[in-house]
Amino acid sequence: MSWREHSVRGSSRRHQAGPSPRRRLLVVICVLGVASLGLVARAFDLQVVNRHFYQEQGDARILREMPIPVSRGTIFDRNGEPLAVSTPVMSIWGNPQELLDNEDQLPRLAKALGLSADDLKQYLMQRSEKEFVYLRRQMDPALAQPILDLGIPGVNGQREYRRFYPSGEVTAHVLGFTNIDDHGQEGLELAFDDWLAGKPGAKRVVRDRMGHVVENLEQLRAAQPGKSITLSIDRRIQFLAYNELKAAVERSDADSASMVIMDVRNGEVLAMVSIPTYNPNNVRGSDPAARRNRSITDVFEPGSTIKAFTLAAALSSGKFTPTSPTVDTGNGHFMYLGHDIRDVESGGNGVLTPTGVITKSSNIGAAKIAIQLDGKFMYDTFHAFGFGSSTQSGFPGEASGYVKPGTAWGMREKAIFAYGYGLNVTLLQLANAYATIADNGVMHAPSFIKGGDSDAKAIIDPRIAHELLGMLETTSMPGGTATLARVANYIVAGKTGTAHKAIAGGYAKNNYGSLFAGIVPATDPHLVAVVVVDNAKKGGYYGGVVSGPIFSKVMDGSLRLLDIPPDNIGRWYVGGPLQGPNGLAGSKPPDDPVVEEPPPDDATP
Repeated sequence: MSWREHSVRGSSRRHQAGPSPRRRLLVVICVLGVASLGLVARAFDLQVVNRHFYQEQGDARILREMPIPVSRGTIFDRNGEPLAVSTPVMSIWGNPQELLDNEDQLPRLAKALGLSADDLKQYLMQRSEKEFVYLRRQMDPALAQPILDLGIPGVNGQREYRRFYPSGEVTAHVLGFTNIDDHGQEGLELAFDDWLAGKPGAKRVVRDRMGHVVENLEQLRAAQPGKSITLSIDRRIQFLAYNELKAAVERSDADSASMVIMDVRNGEVLAMVSIPTYNPNNVRGSDPAARRNRSITDVFEPGSTIKAFTLAAALSSGKFTPTSPTVDTGNGHFMYLGHDIRDVESGGNGVLTPTGVITKSSNIGAAKIAIQLDGKFMYDTFHAFGFGSSTQSGFPGEASGYVKPGTAWGMREKAIFAYGYGLNVTLLQLANAYATIADNGVMHAPSFIKGGDSDAKAIIDPRIAHELLGMLETTSMPGGTATLARVANYIVAGKTGTAHKAIAGGYAKNNYGSLFAGIVPATDPHLVAVVVVDNAKKGGYYGGVVSGPIFSKVMDGSLRLLDIPPDNIGRWYVGGPLQGPNGLAGSKPPDDPVVEEPPPDDATP
């Protein structure tokens, strides 16, 4: 091979070997330079251009804004006894993503929570896109701490408050209850929710990857604890009313019963009870019908208890006085415009004074008096006493009742209206109307707050209110319909009522509302109480028989608790004989009532 051929072949091999080391080095340097520039550019973008965005993203993974829980205000009765208090509890929450990443820990957690591991896993998987889910709400802190002590990643605790009601079902309808987030749902808890709830605070904290707070950075918003309120309710009287109503419902096999007690001098509600009731500490298992505050939400035809206001209109008209003119009620039947108005007294009541109409609870007498009154004037009187409109008590769900405008009354409607049919009232309305009579014709807006400002306005002339009060006293005298409502050593003024219950197409034949509305002591009124028992099936159904004794027992205890002096010492009955059976003044009255079974106040309209 020649020298030239060898040179050509050597040159060809060098070309086949590729770039020289210097060129390769240059390429590597260029690539590294470009990469470095990219890193620098990316760093510039992260640390300068988009610094705030990524700072926020980073902070979001270690900084948290946490609420500062506040306790709900305490509700006290008028004597400072707690009726609703907030107790600290612990809620267990978790991060589903983190818990699912530590799936081997789920059986331990499920066992501590009282759940099955499969159910817990399914619960977490359904919420895997979230960072916060409750695992168990409002636990006793002593029971929650062992769960937290397990140290399972993603499990955390949060302090909260839960409402507790020491009186349980006794005050349930007045107070209502709160939901799991501690917001009022019914009753006064709802009415005063903004006042009681307060405002949670907020703080910024640093958390570790386990979710534990490692540092408190700053307070963003100060917590404002809920404010407490003192109610007009007297827990002692509330218990008295509850016990007597419950016993009466069981004794008479009634469907329900309610009672309202008010201070006539300022309109404060001292007690409000409805049976059936429920336990506000365990609302979940209660019957919705039992949670209804019947004293506020339910309306009914008041029967003969309305006669007091028919007579108020009669006295205000100037056509009648307590003793004149007399009314002939005949033999107990009065056919008026095709309607048979009846009294139940055997043989009728004969000729009665207006006071006698109240004493005997004569439907015929009330109807004949109403016939002589102007319909609009009569309506205006009833409306002035609050019938057909809200009492403005502020209680959630309060019904207004219904009274047909007087200009639309026919003569027959007016006659029937006079003894308590054709209108609907609530128990609170009826109690407030009787309290107006008791306070010299001055009406106060019912109040559930002790010492709360209450609007007051004159409804009728004080003289007429005084006369009406005296007429109502006669119902508890011998021969009246309310002898079983008497209270030892006190004069009782009041009115019984027995009303057929309205049903579709008319009135139920054997379903009655049994009522009594009373004022005591009558010579210096302090208290008014109204009782209604719905559909008593045993032991009679007349208002004087069923509701009168409840009034007597509750008022007997209430007057002693409030230290209200007696006004009937040394006498049998106000306006009656001063001698007992043996002729001696102040002797004990007979144990038996004047009549074994007082006549019903109303007949079917």
